[in-house]
Amino acid sequence: VQLVESGGGSVQAGGSLNLSCAASGDTYSGNCMGWFRQAPGREREVVAVLYTGGIRPYYADSVKDRFSASRDNDKNTFYLQMNSLKPEDTAMYYCAANRVVGFPPGTADFKSWGQGTQVTVS
Repeated sequence: VQLVESGGGSVQAGGSLNLSCAASGDTYSGNCMGWFRQAPGREREVVAVLYTGGIRPYYADSVKDRFSASRDNDKNTFYLQMNSLKPEDTAMYYCAANRVVGFPPGTADFKSWGQGTQVTVS
């Protein structure tokens, strides 16, 4: 699967952004989709994962009730709606895909990655 993120930018604390991830290649609907982020000097961390097969979504504790992931299989697009943004949400955000992902998910579960989109909250 090839992945291209968009929608990042600079926003003030309390604001919102909606990230998009356009997928192509392998059958998109058969893949679990994840959002990760990496701040300078820190390890890449999982933000949200949407599973296939009816498994409930996973959200990191730091983003629960603020971020919401969704997917449109007709458009082969994966989204991350981010509300009530905080300065600590500043990071490069990456989209990832794989057919089989463990629970809880981790970076090692995903084989396909996008190039990332920068989110800066001030």
